[in-house]
Amino acid sequence: MNIEEIKDLRQAPVGVFDSGVGGLTVAREIMRQIPNERIVYFGDTARVPYGSKSRETIIKYSRQILRFLQTQQVKAIVVACNTASAYALDELEKETDIPIIGVVKPGARVAARETKNGKIGVIGTEGTIGSQIYTNYIKKLRPEVSVIGKACPLFVPLVEEGLLKDPVTDEIAMRYLSELIDVGIDTLILGCTHYPLIRSTVRKIMGEEVTLVNPAYETAIELKQLLTQKGLDNPEAPHLGTDRYRFYVSDAAEKFQRFANSILKYGILSAKTINIEEY
Repeated sequence: MNIEEIKDLRQAPVGVFDSGVGGLTVAREIMRQIPNERIVYFGDTARVPYGSKSRETIIKYSRQILRFLQTQQVKAIVVACNTASAYALDELEKETDIPIIGVVKPGARVAARETKNGKIGVIGTEGTIGSQIYTNYIKKLRPEVSVIGKACPLFVPLVEEGLLKDPVTDEIAMRYLSELIDVGIDTLILGCTHYPLIRSTVRKIMGEEVTLVNPAYETAIELKQLLTQKGLDNPEAPHLGTDRYRFYVSDAAEKFQRFANSILKYGILSAKTINIEEY
């Protein structure tokens, strides 16, 4: 491989995918922590949510998205969906040489490190909580720790509808989180990429003494380390006018674009709809 090929590879984009808009919290952290990197984002808005679907279906969807991202010449892939990280990550790693990371392990490692009383809560979709992936990984790191999972299926539609600071969201959050308060957790993993968008609500209910772990941030830090280790980090910021951030969805591009612009300060000019079933 000559110098120009190496340079081109380092300037290739990072692929990020999610079931919908939640993975934008991961994309946002990558933009903040690794500003030189270009991003190709895919949100599977036609088939959201993933959390209530079977393992087989999640693997099928994730394979289609992997094939799409490969056509975009990405140099690394972030599975910015806890459910897909739980069910499909191992399968995807077998099918490509492109480095792939999920959002589960980075958050789990931080939670295992931060807990003082050995009681860690995890909130997520039914799929993520049912998979026990956070529990299993944390137990490998610290066998003595208790991990209490709580599925919060209504959080995703509330976030997707933009009800981030709404009395309905407050009420549902209180119902979901009350049992975690009762068991006395001191650390809580926001185990779905949608959940950082209602972090202030969760903080208000859980109180200041509970450490909130945002896997989106931890994943961006891990991606930075991965790219550096493999010599794939982009040494220079993309030039003005280049397609620095590209966004694709499987449905409802205008709705996605409005939501994305509300949480990203980087100005999304457009989101393109593709037929993911073709991949």
